[in-house]
Amino acid sequence: MNETMQQYRNRITEFWTSRTNPQKSMLAGGTLGVITLIIVITSIALSPNMVPLYSNLSHEEAGQLREELQAQGVSYEIEDGGTTILVPEARSDDLLVDFAAQGIPNSGNIDYTFFSENVSWGMTDEERQIIELSALQTELSTLIQNIEGIADADVLINRASETVFVGDEVEESSASIVLNTDYGYNFDQGQIQSLYHLVSKAVPNLPNENIVIMNQHFQYYDMENSGGSSSNTYAQHQEIRKDVERDIQRRVQQMLGTMMGQNKVVVSVTTDIDFAQENRIEELVEPVDMDTMEGLPVSVDRITETYTGTDGGNLVDGEADIADLPGELDGEEVSDYEMVRETINNEFNRIRRDIVESPYEVRDVGIQVAVDNTVEENGEVIALTDAEQLAVEEDIDSILTSIIQTSVTGETEPAEQAENVSIVFQEFSGAPEFDSPSGGISTWVYVVLALLVLAIVLIVFFVLRKRNEESLDEPVRQVETYEEDYSMEEVQSESVVRRKQLEQMAKDKPEEFAKLLRTWISEE
Repeated sequence: MNETMQQYRNRITEFWTSRTNPQKSMLAGGTLGVITLIIVITSIALSPNMVPLYSNLSHEEAGQLREELQAQGVSYEIEDGGTTILVPEARSDDLLVDFAAQGIPNSGNIDYTFFSENVSWGMTDEERQIIELSALQTELSTLIQNIEGIADADVLINRASETVFVGDEVEESSASIVLNTDYGYNFDQGQIQSLYHLVSKAVPNLPNENIVIMNQHFQYYDMENSGGSSSNTYAQHQEIRKDVERDIQRRVQQMLGTMMGQNKVVVSVTTDIDFAQENRIEELVEPVDMDTMEGLPVSVDRITETYTGTDGGNLVDGEADIADLPGELDGEEVSDYEMVRETINNEFNRIRRDIVESPYEVRDVGIQVAVDNTVEENGEVIALTDAEQLAVEEDIDSILTSIIQTSVTGETEPAEQAENVSIVFQEFSGAPEFDSPSGGISTWVYVVLALLVLAIVLIVFFVLRKRNEESLDEPVRQVETYEEDYSMEEVQSESVVRRKQLEQMAKDKPEEFAKLLRTWISEE
């Protein structure tokens, strides 16, 4: 055993001594890193998993929980600026149950359980009202926190004092609410109205107008009046009037612009719209036969009485006397009496109508048209004559009268329609501005297209110019080359050219020609 250990020690010593200093440094650093990694992994594996015990705590509640955890010897961590406390996962459930039994955390707010736990005969009415108000604020804050998007809510209620006199008016309460909303959460108008309704019904004598709601970023949540306030109603009416006027103006502008040119006519429209909504009930009784104005008989009661006799006090058949018999009887003179009475019960048509008059009725329309009285002929601008203007005015007036007649609710007289049309002929000093019935291309688009075309033309021009310059330079270089090659005038084969060059060299430079020959001979 000792020999084996000695052999391993010798091998390690030989291996270490045979390494260079850089290799030794790398081995030592790698070994130290592996040991450190093992220690870190072991510590992480053995450390407890921390989970949140409570979140969104106030600083007072966090301090209370920290003291209790320190007293029990439980490890903890504090995060999120002191609003979240983390404890080991294995003990989180037990701690929640223990703290709930102890009433921890105690936020200091009063709920309605306070009355059942601390009721006493010595509590005054003022104390009871203060505690009840605090409990109401706490319960309402807790109720609001259950809504999605709201992390916390602070509620302050100013309750109206109760009066002991019947004739006094009941005062109204007020409420101010500050919401701590989640990041990036936006409330729609339906949620805001529900929140107002919730607070209004939770507090007695609290109308929606006395409620103020804002978030932590000083953003107010105002409730839109479903019935429509005066400002909202006015804005809505103005928007409807503008839509009606814009629709009529565009139709008239399109029609007249097609006839005369879009830059030759300008149209303005004004309307009178009735926004009143009327609800009425009509109860009508009409005869069944409208020609005779008679109804349908449902029952007839006819009574007939007759009398004949010679004695004013006795009837013919000896029945009882008839009192107050008109006329007198003399001697044996016979008298007759007859009375016929008929009662007919007729039934008529009974009609009940519940009529709801819808608003937004166009009662009147006024159209103002400005026409350019100049035309261009043969490059010259001339004015229209009076006869031409009169003809154009009649055509426009007939068109506008028809449009007014179809746009106005109810019947209008032709004289009234003519009064609502105004046509003016005037030379335009500039291009008129109006809402075009169809979209067009803006001027800047044409400018950009023109610049692009100009840039393309310039690029093509410079490229062609450069090519022309290069093509002009090539013949010059060829001529110079031919001059250096002893001005050969005709194209010859390569062997002929070489032979003539050698002959010329032998004549001009015999020494160099001799050296060239010696070089060729030595190479062969």
